[in-house]
Amino acid sequence: MTLYNIGFGSYVTRERVIAVVGPDSAPMKRVVQESRERGALIDATFGRKTASVFVMDSGHVVLSALPPERFAEPEPDTP
Repeated sequence: MTLYNIGFGSYVTRERVIAVVGPDSAPMKRVVQESRERGALIDATFGRKTASVFVMDSGHVVLSALPPERFAEPEPDTP
């Protein structure tokens, strides 16, 4: 099990993450609002501005104050 540190002592399991995206587009704002309404939103920003949104395979949505670029995998070296 590999964990992503999403800031302020909070972690998510890497294998359960479907997507890490920015929060500014209208579709992502809608996803966040709908998850809030159904009780599946986890706010791990600790009062800071949301910089990334994690969509989990369980249907939960997790908000983080760290930017999505922080979680990008480096591209493997190609011969």
